[in-house]
Amino acid sequence: MKGNPAMHLIDSHAHLTYPELSRQMDGVLSRCAEEGVGQVITIGTSLSDAEAAIALSRQHPGRIHAAVGFHPHHANEVSEADLARMSALWETNDVAALGEMGLDYHYDFADRNRQRDVFAGQLRHGARRDKPVIIHCREAFADVVPMLIAAGFEGRRVVFHCFTGSAAEAEQVARHGWRISFTGVVTFPKSDELREIARAYPADQMMVETDSPYLSPAPVRSKKPNEPSFVAHTTRFLAELRGEKIEDFAERTTRNTREFFGL
Repeated sequence: MKGNPAMHLIDSHAHLTYPELSRQMDGVLSRCAEEGVGQVITIGTSLSDAEAAIALSRQHPGRIHAAVGFHPHHANEVSEADLARMSALWETNDVAALGEMGLDYHYDFADRNRQRDVFAGQLRHGARRDKPVIIHCREAFADVVPMLIAAGFEGRRVVFHCFTGSAAEAEQVARHGWRISFTGVVTFPKSDELREIARAYPADQMMVETDSPYLSPAPVRSKKPNEPSFVAHTTRFLAELRGEKIEDFAERTTRNTREFFGL
C-alpha cells in the first residue's frame, strides 16, 4: 500500500533498536516517508537498549523520539543502581516518555515478585517527573492498576500500549484517566472484542502503534519484521472500522499522540 505522504502519521510505539530494523534505518525511514509516517516513538527496554534508543533520537531529531524504561522481561537483571541510572536518563530532554514498564504474567521470563519490585521502583522514580508513562500489561491487569494508583498516577498521562484486554478493562483504564493504544492485533481475525472496543473508543484519545518488529498487521501479516511504515495499514483499518475518513482519523490520532507525548 502506498500511503499519502501529505498525511502525517505517528507510530506511537516501536522498537527501532531491533537489529533487523536498526541496520537498515535509512530504508525504514524512507518507507515511513512514503506512507506519511513522520515520527516514531522508539522504546528502550534495558539500560543498553535505552542508550541505543536515545542515540537514534539524536541521529534523527524530530523524526525519532525515545522512551526508555525496564521491560518486565528484564526484571531479574535490574538492581537498585540500575534503577537510579534509568532515573537519571529520565531527567534528560532526550527522553519523551518513561517505559515501557509493567508486568508480564504470560511469559513469566522474570520472577513475578521481582517484576513487581522493579515496576514499583520505576513508578516511585517516575512519579517525580511530568512525563508520560508507557505500560506493558499482559495477564497482569489486576496487579498493574492498583500499583499505578498507589504510586499517584491516577489521572496522569498513562497509556496501556498494545492493549488486548477486555471491554471492562478498557473502561477501567478510561475511568482512571488513562488510555489504551491499538496495534495491528486489531486487524487479526479473532480480535472481535478488540474491534468493538476500537469502534467505540473516544476519538480524542485514539493512538496507533506497530510495536514493531512484532505483530505485523493485515494485509502484511506475513512480512517480517513489522516496521513503523505499517502503522498506515492499522490506521486505515481503524478509520474504516469507525466509519471515518482516513484523513480525518489520521489527523486526530496524530494530534492525540503529539499532545500525549508533548511532541
